[in-house]
Amino acid sequence: MAGSFVEIQIPQQKLYSGIQFPVVITPSPAVSALTKTIEAQKPYLEAQLRKSGAVLFRGFPVNSASDFNDVVEASGFEEFPYVGGAAPRTNVVGRVFTANESPPDQKIPFHHEMAQVPEYPAKLFFFCEVEPGSGGETPIVLSHIVYERMKERHPEFVDKLEEHGLIYNRVLGEDDDPSSPIGRGWKSTFLTKDKSIAEERAAKLGMKLEWLEDGVKSIMGPIPAIKYDSTRQRKIWFNSMVAAYTGWEDARNDPVKAVTFGDGSPLPAETIFDCLKVLEEESVAIPWHKGDVLLLDNLAVLHSRKSFSPPRRVLASLCK
Repeated sequence: MAGSFVEIQIPQQKLYSGIQFPVVITPSPAVSALTKTIEAQKPYLEAQLRKSGAVLFRGFPVNSASDFNDVVEASGFEEFPYVGGAAPRTNVVGRVFTANESPPDQKIPFHHEMAQVPEYPAKLFFFCEVEPGSGGETPIVLSHIVYERMKERHPEFVDKLEEHGLIYNRVLGEDDDPSSPIGRGWKSTFLTKDKSIAEERAAKLGMKLEWLEDGVKSIMGPIPAIKYDSTRQRKIWFNSMVAAYTGWEDARNDPVKAVTFGDGSPLPAETIFDCLKVLEEESVAIPWHKGDVLLLDNLAVLHSRKSFSPPRRVLASLCK
């Protein structure tokens, strides 16, 4: 416990090696402003994030998108520009965006934010502005635990993954399609209307583009599927394999073709679905309360979204 807040326990938390996942922090009577808490307790909070991978701030007076923007600014983390990501998002204010705007009946599978491109955010903030009618949690899971369990259950598959990496294929339309969880068009993905600039920006991300009549096919990889988290000295399941294979589906995309081994060979379906089972088993899903702010270390933790009945408004901010 530090002077300006209190650590509490809630029923959904999991305990790994004596460490709560996530850490849950509420205000003390003395200081209720989250911006002040973050500014005053930065080293302590960064240590908690490093230790647990996720910190939930609950019960602080964060009521609007601009309050949330103030919290993000108070953290001192640098802004990460959203170039190359797949989700349709809208800028709300300052550094704050809508989270993935895909329809409420769709689940969003577990993923590290932008694991399918070489440059990705280090930290993510989420904020619940309007709590869901029902459902709509943002389940989280520790990446190194997923790696360890997959290595135990499917050692040959994991070896092949470590050797070859993965290739991701996605067909993008020209404009955003908000009905699709991967509906970000090429113009907003690469922040340009000019095909040659889009190609330059794609190349910087290590992505190849093949132009089609009404859009473009993007090919990313091979890129590593397993990374080494040097801060915590452990291997992590840093990929979008399950998300791509089970969720990259719309009028333009067949999820089974969305991801392959780095040598082009197909992934075994039963192993992917077993991985999905591991992710579900190890995950923590905390119902959102209005005003909740969740801070994730994007190297340590994968996140997803459950389907929900409206209303629900969760905002996000990506940081370096």
